[in-house]
Amino acid sequence: MTEERGRRPSDLPGDLVREREAFLRSFLKKGFELAEELLAENAELRSEIEHLRERSAQLRAALQADGGVRELLDRIESLERERRAFAEESTERAMRLRTVDARFAELERELGDLANLYVAAFQLHQSLSPRHVLRHILDTCGQLVGSRATVVYVVDRARSVAVPVAWDGVGETLPTEVALGDGPIGESCLTGIARIREHPEAVDQEPAAVIPLQVEGKPVGAIAILSWLPQKSAWAAVDHQLFQLLGTHAGHALVGANLYTGSGLDPLDALRGLEANARRRGAPSPDAE
Repeated sequence: MTEERGRRPSDLPGDLVREREAFLRSFLKKGFELAEELLAENAELRSEIEHLRERSAQLRAALQADGGVRELLDRIESLERERRAFAEESTERAMRLRTVDARFAELERELGDLANLYVAAFQLHQSLSPRHVLRHILDTCGQLVGSRATVVYVVDRARSVAVPVAWDGVGETLPTEVALGDGPIGESCLTGIARIREHPEAVDQEPAAVIPLQVEGKPVGAIAILSWLPQKSAWAAVDHQLFQLLGTHAGHALVGANLYTGSGLDPLDALRGLEANARRRGAPSPDAE
């Protein structure tokens, strides 16, 4: 590491939370409208029931002054039946509303998970700067997964070690190189197998999770989550999905950004010869059936 070893890998952190909220708002509008309509209908039914109760009381009071007792009694009975029907319908609507509320909450959770995955994937591939890609990896772990301390390693094949290239939340003790095959980090970098503890309390100073970064099936590094935020008690299903996304995409994003930055080309120059390279690697012809 150089003299910038203790600095964050990018001075342009992405606001993942703001993008996630914007993504959710676009999906949740219809759900809120449906809930409001059901609540309005339920309020109307309750108002009808109250009106019938008042009418029934008025008719009962009129019995004392009106000689058509039988007609009024029949009318009262009819109104009572209508009141009971309205009450039953109101109960059914309330039950349906609770079902809709439960489904809406489930849908909201699913959309939240989808938003996390979308934002994480988008951030990884929106930049060809290695510093920005590393920053996005750390932000994804911190803001979406709930990591408190994270280190990103890449494999140095010539020296058989995993080298820390970016970290966040580690304090004054900076991470050091790890020999391939040594401990959870070295093993993941060597074998490409994730090491995730379901209850990631600190145990013998081991990381809570180690996610290998793979490119075309080969491990090229790893993300080590050393500890997580205190409000988390267990990994959620979306956390495992984010681990899989990072393991699959982060390595490719780093390789692409590193090659592009080292080439000194602009985007159009970097695409020169793409058609010939694609055909040489066995890509199908555009006019192939």
